[in-house]
Amino acid sequence: MASTARRPSRVAKLPPRERILDAAEELFQSEGIRRVGVQAIAERAETTKMAIYRHFETKDALVTEWLRIVAADYQAAFDRVEAEYPGRPREQILGLARFIAEGLPAISHRGCPFINSIAELPDRSHPARQVIEKHKAHQTRRLVGMCTEAGLPDPEQVAAEITFALEGAQVSTQNGSIDQAGARLMRIIEGIIDRHRSPLDASRATTD
Repeated sequence: MASTARRPSRVAKLPPRERILDAAEELFQSEGIRRVGVQAIAERAETTKMAIYRHFETKDALVTEWLRIVAADYQAAFDRVEAEYPGRPREQILGLARFIAEGLPAISHRGCPFINSIAELPDRSHPARQVIEKHKAHQTRRLVGMCTEAGLPDPEQVAAEITFALEGAQVSTQNGSIDQAGARLMRIIEGIIDRHRSPLDASRATTD
């Protein structure tokens, strides 16, 4: 997804709908959903409010589509690690952790889009809030599946601990409470996996 620095060189090259989403993402991330009006998005996208409403019936529809794209990016990370490490679930889990760890510097400036959005969307019936909740549930199912394939005795518990660590790292980075968060996160995830491995798996690892 586009960064602020790259906008001047690409905004005019994007199709109208993508230009609107690009502008909305930048403004929602930097200023928050509630503070940003449709007029501001139109100005940033170099278009008009009428043009925005031709593509998105309401501002809520625009917010929902933006979060759907963000969720798809996270799901794509699952697809990438599965393709990169076929049949190696432990490496897949660590690959996901690495994806989060490498993204922490950006979060330190903008914050996690899901965490920020949930804070601004307290109504769980809001369509954008539902996108986030469905995404999180799907993400948990995929992570539990990886833990199951890794032969971990209690995959639901392991997935829960990993999720706590991944999301906690993002919040801690956002509020600046922990330094070297990426490196610490990787060590924590490795520790969680190794702690839950069966004695037989552990003995195999020491003899390999």
